[in-house]
Amino acid sequence: MSDSALNIWQRALTELQSLVDPESFATWFSSTKCQSFDNRRLIVSVPTSSCQRWLLANYIDEIMAALRKFTDDEVKLELRVETENQQLQMELYPPEPPPVQVASPMGPPRGRAASDIEFPETPLNPGYTFDNFVAGPNNNFAHSAALAVAEPGARSYNPLFIYGGTGLGKTHLMQAIAHRYVTNHPNHRAIYVTSDQFFNSFIDARMRNRYGEFRAHYRNADLLLVDDIHFLVGKEGTQIEFFHTFNHLHQYGRQIVISSDSSPKDLPALMERLRSRFEWGLTVDIEPPDLEMRMAILKKKSEQFELATDSDVLLYVAERIQTNIRELEGMLLRLKAYGRLHNNRHIDLATAKRVLGCQMVGQVVARVNIDSILQVVCEYFDVKVGEIIGACRMKKFAFPRHVAQYLCREVGRLSLPEIGVRFGGKDHSTVLHACRKIEQLVQTDSNIQNLVAYLTKKIRETP
Repeated sequence: MSDSALNIWQRALTELQSLVDPESFATWFSSTKCQSFDNRRLIVSVPTSSCQRWLLANYIDEIMAALRKFTDDEVKLELRVETENQQLQMELYPPEPPPVQVASPMGPPRGRAASDIEFPETPLNPGYTFDNFVAGPNNNFAHSAALAVAEPGARSYNPLFIYGGTGLGKTHLMQAIAHRYVTNHPNHRAIYVTSDQFFNSFIDARMRNRYGEFRAHYRNADLLLVDDIHFLVGKEGTQIEFFHTFNHLHQYGRQIVISSDSSPKDLPALMERLRSRFEWGLTVDIEPPDLEMRMAILKKKSEQFELATDSDVLLYVAERIQTNIRELEGMLLRLKAYGRLHNNRHIDLATAKRVLGCQMVGQVVARVNIDSILQVVCEYFDVKVGEIIGACRMKKFAFPRHVAQYLCREVGRLSLPEIGVRFGGKDHSTVLHACRKIEQLVQTDSNIQNLVAYLTKKIRETP
């Protein structure tokens, strides 16, 4: 490798270090290595394919801008994975994607866009319908709004933004809208997709220079439902693309429905212009169900699952799982499987305790003690509690601190202000930013995903 190649990349990294926050730079840039620079092609190796995709989706514009400062040539950058037979080339000036064809002033043509590449869409769960949704005080507003946008000619709430904690029924409502919309509009096109699938299809289109097909696919929808929009935090390139998709659909009166774990105003890491558009329509939340609501859900689900059991069994489950409807369903399915394996045996309370007891550990209360979370995290990272609740920004302490704050929110069900107070009086926005960082890593790094799962298990096992 020539000295000039190494020098160009080192100078580019120095420039990038001044633009990117220290933790992100250490995570995504510190392991990159320059391999060669020949015939205007700069080859840089990256450790994993996830790093390769992340750099392309979030930092390619900054990287190319930095390279332009230190070379007069039109550089072509190739990111090459060290341990895999994969490579990804990104030109300095990629071809301009063809525009989406518009058939008339009324909007783009109906029907599925012709496409040479596959775009992932989540199949609708046949059980996620309005008929199977249990409405109550915690979700009545969201349920009514969802019904309204699924009806013919509904454009009052566009977009409809549904937010709430994990497992409270957001995905159920989203798919119920899709089911009802398709029934009411048999000739119209509905797309239900997770934000992660939108991100992956955008990256695939970018890698293969298929912008036109990607844009036509999403912009020709009559109804677009995007689940878990909060996972676009940190993916700036994808946010920009979704921004333009949103504008196009909204301009032609196409319905947009979005879900998130937080309200738009609590997603500060999203582009401001994107967050503001989320607030154009109607924002509704789903709160955790109370005991009576959980009992109603369990009763309806037990009938749906044809599970023969007693009301004291339902109460046993409802008292121990207080914030996650998906977990309530999971417990019933476990009981159903046990009964089926034992000749459709009737499930009494003693049997339920024996079958579910090991999974109920630590769930008798909704929230885990924050001291238990700190204890587990500190033991794993070999640091002291005072070091991670303090203000030291060294990575040795900052990363465990962020993990602990994330676990306090996800496992402990603590509010952002409560976490902030325990971690040295930090502002809730600072805590939210830390949680978002770990949330992004959980989605992109299997090691971090496994770490969080391990710590969660340890926390729930801690007396």
